[in-house]
Amino acid sequence: MYYRRKILLGLLEAFDNRLEKIQLQKLLMLVTKQQQKPDFHFVPYKYGCYSFQANSDLGTMAKYNQVILQGNEWVKIDNEKYLLSLKERDRQAIKLIKQLYGAKTSNELIRITYIKYPYLAINSTVAKDKLSSDEFDKVLQAKPKSDKTILFTIGYEGLSLEEYLNKLILSDIKVLCDVRRNPLSMKFGFSKSQLQKACQGVGIEYVHIPELGIESDKRQVLNTQSDYDKLFSLYRSEMLTQTLDYQLKLITLLKEKKRIALTCFEANINQCHRKHLADAIVNLSDFNYELKHI
Repeated sequence: MYYRRKILLGLLEAFDNRLEKIQLQKLLMLVTKQQQKPDFHFVPYKYGCYSFQANSDLGTMAKYNQVILQGNEWVKIDNEKYLLSLKERDRQAIKLIKQLYGAKTSNELIRITYIKYPYLAINSTVAKDKLSSDEFDKVLQAKPKSDKTILFTIGYEGLSLEEYLNKLILSDIKVLCDVRRNPLSMKFGFSKSQLQKACQGVGIEYVHIPELGIESDKRQVLNTQSDYDKLFSLYRSEMLTQTLDYQLKLITLLKEKKRIALTCFEANINQCHRKHLADAIVNLSDFNYELKHI
């Protein structure tokens, strides 16, 4: 079993084996704030902090009869003692969160986490009702804002879905342009339907433009930078010369939305076709903006 799932089960165990869904997300976030290397990351969602990974793990554990969803509560139903199997630091973190917040309701936890971490409340649909005007102003101030028009590129290699989304949010990106030919991934959260839903949940528009991607059979043997360079040379001479209409559509989208990002897998921009796509767009006569790789 993944260690992070033991954290979830240990947290439920500490709270008498049941927590409301909102409570569980809030308390788990507070536990991870005690960890040097968090097992879960969180994004600002419609009810504040939210981990897509934690929710997915709970669904998986339900299939293994470790937990069950009863109404709006997650209930631990197996008999194993997971707290005992945790690292001492994590066990103490859960104990501390239990002491500090064990008696708090979902509404109280919403207020506490919104006040303590205003960034995580920037997409909340209830923040204005839960907070005082001064507290809500801090949430508004925490929301990234920029009017500068920038074309971004980003790879998701090495990032959790939540870390990736936070990079987009902090750069105030309005539209994510997926330029993979085949938007499938073994990595949680990055297949097309998952990524589209996650983006929508944090207020980012998602579009898929497969015509600007590279066929998977052309990416089979990429062992050295020289292999990548040969592939991208063909991409520039063959693909980019035939997809001018799609590149111009991206410029139109950039002018309309101001901050859009091209995305693919590789973290290293020199090993991803998005660099060459971005360079081609920059060299078009209609492009008078900034390019930024994040």
